[in-house]
Amino acid sequence: MKKDIEIPVAKDVYVAIVHEWNKEFLSKDWNAYIINNRKTPIEMAIVVSKGYDGDKKTSTMRYAFGLVKAKGYEKIEMVTEDVLGLTNEFYVTYYADNKLYEKRFVFKKGAVTVNNLVNIPLLEMEGIFAV
Repeated sequence: MKKDIEIPVAKDVYVAIVHEWNKEFLSKDWNAYIINNRKTPIEMAIVVSKGYDGDKKTSTMRYAFGLVKAKGYEKIEMVTEDVLGLTNEFYVTYYADNKLYEKRFVFKKGAVTVNNLVNIPLLEMEGIFAV
C-alpha cells in the first residue's frame, strides 16, 4: 500500500557555490561544493549537474564521492561565468542510516553573483546556497 512506503527526507545536506581565490591562476573562481552538516557521514554520494536556459544546455556531469565526512564537504566542480548565466541544477543522491536519500538543488539564472554572497559556515568562505 502507498501508506506503507517511507520516503526519507534529505536534511542537513546542501550544495553551495562559493567565490574563492585560485592560487594557481591568481583569480577568484566560482566552485560548487556538497556540504554534509549531519552528525553522521554520508556514503556513496552521487551528484549530477547540468545547466539550462530554454534551448541552451550544458553537458550533464556526474560525480561520485565514496564518503563525505560528518560536518564535512567535498568540491564538486568549478563553475564558469558563462554557465552562471544559466539555471544550474545539482541532483544529489546518497546513503545514510541504511536509507537512500535524494534531493534536487537549484541555482536560478542570475542568482550567483557577488551581491548575493553569504557566509558558508563549514567552508568558512562566502558563497550562495542552492534552493
